[in-house]
Parts: sequence; C-alpha cells; structure tokens
Amino acid sequence: MQRRAVLGGIATAAIGATAGCTSVLGDEPEGVVLGPQEGQIADSEDLAYPAYGQPLPAFELRDPVAGVAIDSEAIDRTAVVTGVFTTCPVECGILLRRLVGVQRRVADAGLTDETVFLPITFDPERDNAAALRENAETIGVNLDSGNWHYLRPESPERAKAVVEDRLGIGFEKTTESERLPGYDFTHIVVTLLVNPDGIVERAYRGERIDRDRVAGDIEAVADAFAPE
Repeated sequence: MQRRAVLGGIATAAIGATAGCTSVLGDEPEGVVLGPQEGQIADSEDLAYPAYGQPLPAFELRDPVAGVAIDSEAIDRTAVVTGVFTTCPVECGILLRRLVGVQRRVADAGLTDETVFLPITFDPERDNAAALRENAETIGVNLDSGNWHYLRPESPERAKAVVEDRLGIGFEKTTESERLPGYDFTHIVVTLLVNPDGIVERAYRGERIDRDRVAGDIEAVADAFAPE
C-alpha cells in the first residue's frame, strides 16, 4: 500500500500528536478486536499512516543485533511498530523507554511470546549494530526475551521508502538543528499496534504513550487471538 507523502504536514502532525481530540471516528471495520480508537484526529483513510482497521504495509528489514530478517507478512504475533533514531535527544528516547515499560508489563502478563516490538531506525548511517545494542543496554531492553527487534534499513533511501513512503511516518534530515551535532531529523511520532492478522488496532501519537493503556490493548488483542 503506497501512502501519500507526509513531509508537508510534519508541523501539523506534531501538534496533533500532543493535542488530539476525544471523538470516536468511523464505524468498526472487519478484522479488528478493539473498538474504534478515541483521540484519532481523522478517519483512518485520511491519515498518512495506517490507522485503525487498516492493513500494515508489507516490509522486510534486518535486525543487525540478532542477525535475523523480519518479514512483516510472516509475523503471527501482536506487533508494536514505530520509527525512531537512537541519537534523538528527546522524543525517541522518551518513546523507547516507555516501550521498554510496555515490554515489562507484557512479560508480567505472560504474553512475551505473543508480542513483538519493532522499532525501525530511519538513521541507518549512525544506527549500526553496535549503536543499537548500546541503546538497548542504555534504556533497559530485554533482548534475551526474543520479542524486541531493532530494524535497520540498509540505506537512507531504503529508510525513506519503508518508514515514510510505506508506513507514513514522515521524517526529514536537517543540518540546521541546534540540539544535535552533525545532523538531526524533524519527524512525527507514531506507534502502531498491529494484530496477528496484520490489521492496525491502534495508532498512538506522540512519545508519551500510556504504558498501561498500551499493555492493556496488547493483552486484549493477544487474548482474542489465543488458541481455543
């Protein structure tokens, strides 16, 4: 599924990531477990990224830390997908640490094997295997659990094609930032919760996700897909 470019709306999207609205949009589509998402700022088909009731666009990327390739179409677990870069001085660090909190809650619920976390870097030039491993150690990721995979496109062009063009998570490289030496990224912050059939159940906007809410959503989806 090819999605329209989102760069022109990054500023608006960033505002929406923290503001949001409280209405429930659209009817319940087929293939979902959860009810319509509160706080969604527009109908799913009008958003740049896949949202409630829409299929996750296909991609295949390598996890250089674990040395494995992840094919999104082969995932049979509840998946948490987002776009980040590990040298991000603010928002990505906040998001990743909160996702670590979700990983721990999922473990406490006995759902480690039913859940997979897939943060995709859009900065493959800096985010090599060593940098990703260091990030995991810094923020407390449990890599031994086998349910967390840092995904790294092989080039900036591939990152653009997957993270922005397919997933609709817009980002733009800039050398004019004062917060990060060398270069920085302007980007939106969206985290997708995808059920085992590849349908998006939730699109959480902003880095300050509610860990309990996300873990609760994961548990509801995982329970619905549990064998009889």
